[in-house]
Amino acid sequence: MREFKISLPATSANLGPAFDAAALALELSLQVAARKSRKFSIIATGCDPDICGRVENHLIVTTYREVLEAERKRVAPLSLTIENGFPIGKGLGSSAAARLAGIALAVHYGQLRWSSNRIIGEASRREHHPDNAAACWMGGVTVARMIGESETQVVRFMPKGKWPLLLAIPEESLPTERAREVLPPEYSRADTVANIQNSMLLLAALFQGERKLLATALEDRIHQPYREQLCPLLPALRRFSLRDGVLGAVLSGAGPSVLMFLDPAARLERIRAKAEVFLRERGLRAELVATSIAKRGGEASFLRRLR
Repeated sequence: MREFKISLPATSANLGPAFDAAALALELSLQVAARKSRKFSIIATGCDPDICGRVENHLIVTTYREVLEAERKRVAPLSLTIENGFPIGKGLGSSAAARLAGIALAVHYGQLRWSSNRIIGEASRREHHPDNAAACWMGGVTVARMIGESETQVVRFMPKGKWPLLLAIPEESLPTERAREVLPPEYSRADTVANIQNSMLLLAALFQGERKLLATALEDRIHQPYREQLCPLLPALRRFSLRDGVLGAVLSGAGPSVLMFLDPAARLERIRAKAEVFLRERGLRAELVATSIAKRGGEASFLRRLR
């Protein structure tokens, strides 16, 4: 049988003030190859191979099964080879990528005639918000919202100019449910208006390449002030980001990883070395990973199979 392959990027959602609304795709990827088999099996390499290689309760396999069963299609066992390029549970969209991989497998092997909007909608319904799912499937920067239970509206664009990024990834993971628990049930009008204003400034800065706007446009009052207690890298790196070469720092998704926007004229290795020293002096540790905004998402590799 012909092998099915798909590549899905890591994502960083929220981007400071654009809580549950915007995300960007990163040049780190989950690679999945599949063949029909007599039973389910997985060979996993890369990040978290013990989790990625366990068939029982595997998010890709579970999603694949559930979609096919809901569509009353036969569930053909698959042999999967997974190369995971980013860690699980650290704010990089691992669950969205896994769910989209499972949906893509179901669409392919179940011969479902699903559009990209239907695929994103199904992943968003399972994720309970569409930001990571949209960016993971379409690449670039996406703004998304749910309409009803499983329909989405998505706008995708590539920022003007170069936007180098640096991720600070701690050793500890943080369940999204735990990060949600610390958020208040209500917000003041002042905080809500400030976030709307900053979200629009942030999108304008990315769309027009206005990096000078970024430092103030990344200010958030909705989720980061409450999650700092769970994500100590954030307050530390926000102070570091005032130094030359870093335009701003935000939580990646719900955390605990932090995404830093860099000045393209600055020397990356110099910034990374200084950040390592800065964190070490404060008793903090993190893996510092250089990346950029991915132009393509899972949709591109999914559609290539049709050619």
